Amino acid sequence: MILKKLKMSRLIKSFGWALSGLKDCILHEKNFRIQYIIALGVLVAGFVFSISLNEWMIILLSFAVVLCFEIINSAIEKLCDLVMPEYHAVIKKVKDMSASAVLLASIIAFIIGCIIFLPKVISLF
Repeated sequence: MILKKLKMSRLIKSFGWALSGLKDCILHEKNFRIQYIIALGVLVAGFVFSISLNEWMIILLSFAVVLCFEIINSAIEKLCDLVMPEYHAVIKKVKDMSASAVLLASIIAFIIGCIIFLPKVISLF
């Protein structure tokens, strides 16, 4: 019984730490805030255009991928800065590759958004 309570306590704490990390990204990571605001805008557009259930699933999955990559990118950049505060060619490559994952996910999410929303916008005219 005590072991179960300890495991539950750790689980609850781990959720708290994860939420703290998310809060930190929202408050202190400019690029994450930009992606987050875009995601909120697309959510509003989804309601305005009454997108289908399948479209919602694709949009939400796209958000998740972009925002998760942005969090991972931020974490990698912070770790690189801690390990090697001065310029280093390998650290630059690591940071650039990490940022490219976010860029690629964002481009694909943008294309998905265009596929879903452009026909709806065009049908208004």
